[in-house]
Amino acid sequence: MYDHADHDRFLRDYGEVDLSAVTWDVEIIAVEDFLEMPTGPSGEGCIEEYAEDPDWWVKARNAGVHIGVQQCWQAHGTWKRWPILIDRALLTPAGSGLQVIEGRTRVGVLRVFIVKESSWQHGTWPGSGVPRREPVLRAV
Repeated sequence: MYDHADHDRFLRDYGEVDLSAVTWDVEIIAVEDFLEMPTGPSGEGCIEEYAEDPDWWVKARNAGVHIGVQQCWQAHGTWKRWPILIDRALLTPAGSGLQVIEGRTRVGVLRVFIVKESSWQHGTWPGSGVPRREPVLRAV
């Protein structure tokens, strides 16, 4: 995520968050949780755009770090890397739930693919202000 430190859109959305103070952990969540999950204001509507043509987005990710994306979807029903999420309470005191920081294409594709396989779960990297002692598994 620190790769985005010089991206204006990322800084507008998350520049006020001290990422070094966020507790990051691996968490498995039901894909249904992604159905309404937002992203930052600068990416408003992009998840829905990716969901309009998920097959194209999976096939388009075929070079560089994206080599193998299509094969991962075919073999495992998921992307090569898990999305990075943040607890919305870290962004605004009244916030609740999780928000997509990185992986908006993945989430858009998941939104369509879960119709085919609604029992899927997906790994994520959620960040929160609360230290976690052990990985959390949310029931489907």
